[in-house]
Amino acid sequence: MNIISFLILFPLIGSILMMFTQDKGRPTSLLDSLTTPRTLALNISLINFLASIWLWVSFNNSTAKFQFLSTLGTSSLLSTESHVYSQLNINPTFGVDGISVLFILLTTFLIPICILVGWTSINTYVKEYCIAFLVLESLVIAVFTSLDLLLFYVFFESVLIPMYIIIGVWGSADTKISASYKLFLYTLAGSIFMLVGILMIYFQTGTTDYHILLTTEFSESRQVLLWLSFFLAFAVKVPMVPFHIWLPAAHTAAPTAGSVILAGILLKLGTYAFLRFSIPLFPYASIYFTPLVYTLSVLAIIYTSLSTIRQVDLKKVIAYSSVGHMGVVTLGLLSLNAEGIEGSMFLQLGHGIVSPALFICVGILYDRHKTRIIRYYGGLVNSMPIFCTFFLVYTMANIGLPGLSPSFCGEFAVFLGTFLNNTLAAFLGAFSMILSGGYALWAYGRVAYGAPKQISAPHLNGTTCDVNRREFVMLASLGVVNMLLAIYPEAVYQTMHVSIANTIACVNLL
Repeated sequence: MNIISFLILFPLIGSILMMFTQDKGRPTSLLDSLTTPRTLALNISLINFLASIWLWVSFNNSTAKFQFLSTLGTSSLLSTESHVYSQLNINPTFGVDGISVLFILLTTFLIPICILVGWTSINTYVKEYCIAFLVLESLVIAVFTSLDLLLFYVFFESVLIPMYIIIGVWGSADTKISASYKLFLYTLAGSIFMLVGILMIYFQTGTTDYHILLTTEFSESRQVLLWLSFFLAFAVKVPMVPFHIWLPAAHTAAPTAGSVILAGILLKLGTYAFLRFSIPLFPYASIYFTPLVYTLSVLAIIYTSLSTIRQVDLKKVIAYSSVGHMGVVTLGLLSLNAEGIEGSMFLQLGHGIVSPALFICVGILYDRHKTRIIRYYGGLVNSMPIFCTFFLVYTMANIGLPGLSPSFCGEFAVFLGTFLNNTLAAFLGAFSMILSGGYALWAYGRVAYGAPKQISAPHLNGTTCDVNRREFVMLASLGVVNMLLAIYPEAVYQTMHVSIANTIACVNLL
């Protein structure tokens, strides 16, 4: 079986097998411990992670061509479906380049973390909870590997279903329903415009095959319309201001694992789609709308950073900061040069590690104290020193401290690439580094230092224990990857450099 097919199908097959398992509570034997939904889901996700490492090791960095190609419907069992695809001129092909292989690695790394996050906090519908994350993993990998525009749209929207269930079933009791509806309706409404754009492309070219579309020239007026239709879908997913309203609500209502996967992976779907489709397929429109994206990105950086300082909920602090970081990412993407785009890619990977780690830290506090309100905390460094050490490292990484954060490498390259195009946008965007330092250090200082607050007594319930072994493994694993990216970014740049250069060449041909 092709490695891409394995990465997509193995979690799906595992989720089907899990339907026949039962959560027997505390296992009484080795067999029982190996067949519980949590253990089975963790093993499946770890196997997929190892397969993704093999994919990365086997990947040829010297070519921009898509590798490990796999076509759906080549077997005799799927001959009917193949006939339908050929009639519609749809090519359901999957493959990876230097861009998508990194996002696949990030996805398969975070899914086991998500399973571990809910190991003890999720006590209802445990089997369904694990199945939802395995299905989500398959759909996200399919998004990153789809080489047909219509197929990409199907998987792009299908990701909403398990995420909607995760928030709606296991989220915060007070706001989970409204938050899940916001997530679903905002993203679905934006994607309707993308569907219209895909239909326009299909009726003009007669195909949605990505390789064929790369060789197709669209008129300038058609590019403008198509770029806008795709932009509305991708901007909501990023999210960009003013389409960001659903994100803080979703993070606040989601369980900790839901926030981890939402910040670590799902926010990257929109920026990946910008890089994969909008820039190479519509190069003229990408240049034409660069001032618009610069304006929205700078507004996102400044507005959300100032909004973050006003938040009293720790989850909202991280959620709003994520919108600001993604504003820096879009600033780099539309710089349309190697420095900016490679920097935005690296910043996405760094954010995909640091932001989930911060959400895990908030989840640890909530599990013990049943509140996320900052004013109820104080002096935790005395009772939870190991936790506060991790929290400090990831807080510093979130503000881009050199040596502790891969975000520094990414932000520096983004602002360099933006400066080459627009000095004012680079200058205003650089304020994110100052503003992020303000809200991040303020939040950490309120939680870790000072005297314990008397008002927090009803919420603390006498529970002040430090991180346990499971929590230490999660935070340490993220910390190791974070440090490796910060110390040796060249491993990532080597993987994506040729593919990004090929994408930029599409714009330079104008």
